[in-house]
Amino acid sequence: MRRSAALAAAVTATALTLTACQGGGPATSAGGQRAAQGGTVHILATADFSHLDPVRGWDGGVNNFYRLIYRGLTTFGAAPGKKGTKIVADLATNTGTPSDDAKTWTFTLKDGLSFENGTPITSEAVKFGVERAWDPEAGIGSPYAKLLIDAPKDYRGPYRSGDLHSIETPDARTIVFHLKKRYPDFPSALALPNFTPFPKGTGAGDAFDTRPIASGPYKVAGYQRGSSLKLVRNPHWKKETDPVRAAKPDSYAWTFGLDAATIDERLLAGQGTDADAIGGTMQAATVARIQTPQLKARTLSGLAGCTTYMGLNTTRKHLSDVRVRQAINYAINKDNVVAGLGGSLLAKKATSIEPPTIRGRKDYDLYPYNVAKAKQLLAEAGLAKGFTMTLDTRPVPKMQAVAVAIQESLKHIDIDVKINNIDTSSFYEVIGTPSRQHDAAVTGWCPDWASGATFLPPLFDGRNIAPKGNQNISQLDDKKINERIDEIAAVTNVAAADAAYGELDQMIMERAPIVPLTYDKVVTVMGENVAGAYLSDAYSGGIDLVSVGLKDPGK
Repeated sequence: MRRSAALAAAVTATALTLTACQGGGPATSAGGQRAAQGGTVHILATADFSHLDPVRGWDGGVNNFYRLIYRGLTTFGAAPGKKGTKIVADLATNTGTPSDDAKTWTFTLKDGLSFENGTPITSEAVKFGVERAWDPEAGIGSPYAKLLIDAPKDYRGPYRSGDLHSIETPDARTIVFHLKKRYPDFPSALALPNFTPFPKGTGAGDAFDTRPIASGPYKVAGYQRGSSLKLVRNPHWKKETDPVRAAKPDSYAWTFGLDAATIDERLLAGQGTDADAIGGTMQAATVARIQTPQLKARTLSGLAGCTTYMGLNTTRKHLSDVRVRQAINYAINKDNVVAGLGGSLLAKKATSIEPPTIRGRKDYDLYPYNVAKAKQLLAEAGLAKGFTMTLDTRPVPKMQAVAVAIQESLKHIDIDVKINNIDTSSFYEVIGTPSRQHDAAVTGWCPDWASGATFLPPLFDGRNIAPKGNQNISQLDDKKINERIDEIAAVTNVAAADAAYGELDQMIMERAPIVPLTYDKVVTVMGENVAGAYLSDAYSGGIDLVSVGLKDPGK
């Protein structure tokens, strides 16, 4: 599953202005109890974070973690559901003031902001932190700083090129960004981790991957890569400057490298410190065991905000015919795909490209399961006897189950699917290289924020098809769709833009470049002593760490 890696056209493809919403929701758990002050929340995990350095890491899980130790000018709200996707002020006094037709954005910092060592957080620190995104070694995470902010082509970050003049700091509390093009949704991009401030001159090389400098309520007290991580309170964080982070626990402790089944068993049992623990989404076999009222009371479930889909390579023989792609859409039995992923508790049938968590999404179904219709379309395309196609996937049990479900479905219309397993470590590189693609691939997409702009243009703007790192794996290059993307970019009214992306979703699916398969779900069991937990739409359905705590820290 890939998180949205926006392409260059994202600069022109987004024209939304999110409504600012100060403050977060109450820290209430599934059982309704508020978190108390103190104690240690334990997190059980199969794998370590990608990077502690926020200009290097970029996925839902690590972004969620970053909010505990880092702050930015803006962030996502702290609340369940859509409230958790609202952009709110963080270090800044508000979500910014645009000028020059939204090409220039000005922010003012709050008073009393400090890093963990007591150094003031100034506009210069914000500027330096953002400049780090251009460093050729460190800046491998979110691309939005480089995509949006005006910079010389040869700029290589603060360590090599010095100051970036398109970011101005007229005084210690004011920072001004000059963008390449108008971008009314700039406050949303600023909520991503590569806009984190740091004291000027710090963090060269991989320094922040082992010892970051905190601006949030917690700081790193100990870290063993692949094994453990502990956070303790940052004494220089001031609650009065931060309406988003509840910061109830005294500390957080991660244990990495655990087997997924082991995590499930420990959380179900809830013994010792596991009563104070949370984990990730559970295995299908474990979900089936959540039957008692006691376990159900400790369970959180909901949509992850991502779509699993099969991309159809529109440049390949047979698949260049829209009738063939439509036939494949009609022929896939998505109930079997859902079953392969563990059932309806872990996945929901998808009909549109955008998941239900996206603002302005249109609910429609162009291709209900209909084998007869699929056969008719194949016959019209001169392929009544079917053909053979190769499906790229990963040797991961869930993805294997999806591939087999697709294979079985397409047998009914005489399409012989050859499953091609690609090692997980190189899978996205392979399917993102058009010269190495086959006919189809099972993959997925999660948005950077709850806008169609971070879902549809990256996947379907034909002007961004690249020889490497290509996100448009269907290689759809449709002039009308490209033009419509630009038209929506000119819309400044948020409701109109949201609705336009919903309509664009259906317009794209009329061309059938993909088969939307499922909307992913999260099911997780918390320790009995955990409180304040809810699933965040902003962080791929994971538990929002900034609000979680313990019912009784003294247990």
